[in-house]
Amino acid sequence: MSHLYEKINNGDVYIIAEMSANHGGSLDNALKIVREAKKAGADCLKIQTYTADSLTIDCQNEYFRINGGLWDGKYLHDLYEEALTPYEWHKAIKDECDKEGIDFLSTPFDNDAVDLLESLGSDMYKIASFELVDIPLIEYAASKKKPMIISTGMASLEEMQDAIDACHRVGNDQIIMLKCCSEYPAPWEDMHLGNIPDMKEKLGVPIGLSDHSAGSMGAVVGTALGACVIEKHVKLDGVESADSKFSMSMDEFAQMVTDVRNAVKIAKGPCYELTEGEKKSMIFRRSLFAVKDIAKGEVFTEDNVSVIRPGYGILPKHMKELAGTASKRDIKRGEPILETDLNNK
Repeated sequence: MSHLYEKINNGDVYIIAEMSANHGGSLDNALKIVREAKKAGADCLKIQTYTADSLTIDCQNEYFRINGGLWDGKYLHDLYEEALTPYEWHKAIKDECDKEGIDFLSTPFDNDAVDLLESLGSDMYKIASFELVDIPLIEYAASKKKPMIISTGMASLEEMQDAIDACHRVGNDQIIMLKCCSEYPAPWEDMHLGNIPDMKEKLGVPIGLSDHSAGSMGAVVGTALGACVIEKHVKLDGVESADSKFSMSMDEFAQMVTDVRNAVKIAKGPCYELTEGEKKSMIFRRSLFAVKDIAKGEVFTEDNVSVIRPGYGILPKHMKELAGTASKRDIKRGEPILETDLNNK
């Protein structure tokens, strides 16, 4: 069983550190990100496998120019040229992951990229939100019979189902869908993490979160709502890239990993058993105590019996039953009222 399924079947969250363009064009930075991600507690380091030509064409007309947002005015081909992870680095990055004991994952953007990743012994595949509608690519990647992690930014439920059906058609049912808002960075009000339990129910597959929002909040809320995978962009301090503006520093990422691990513990349930700590606290509950000396034969009243802490006496619900009955023994002030003091006992 893969490390991915081992974790999620155990009720844990599988955490992916997404490098994307944050190597800033340096292989040394890329390898450092692998090491830092491992140190920060990530389960997996992710890159992206594409060339500018596998994503688009080198054309500078209006269709290929970005309007608005983080990359305003850039042409697609130029942006992808700047942001890509060279194919000749892939083996070194995979080897560094193996050496550090962290899983390696990549997002292929065409069949050649899948072939390259297969040759490196990739254990699973990630499909990006923008490629969710590329059913031929999904079928080809899924045909390798490895786990498929598919982001769902911009997708309708019908499109999500199409992607799942594509995997099933080639005999692959190892599918995890990631809730995602394809805005960079994603504002809180657009996150709609309440979709996570709904997607789980409607799609019938495990659901995670690809989180482009600031800080740990999205990851923690997503975890509490049942996300079994968290993917987050990470960067090195001082390295600027096409993606650095919506990425987390390694210190922030390490804090997020801690927060997510704690959120898993906090969100566990339902469980109505007393914890060991609560069992010890039981004695400080309220119960019935004599607050005045009570002689044998004297009547119990609200004047001589009170509901107070600690919990050595009988439960307060017995007060009505006790009041107006005669005591069968001498009871000193500060002694608990016992079951045997109830007249019907």
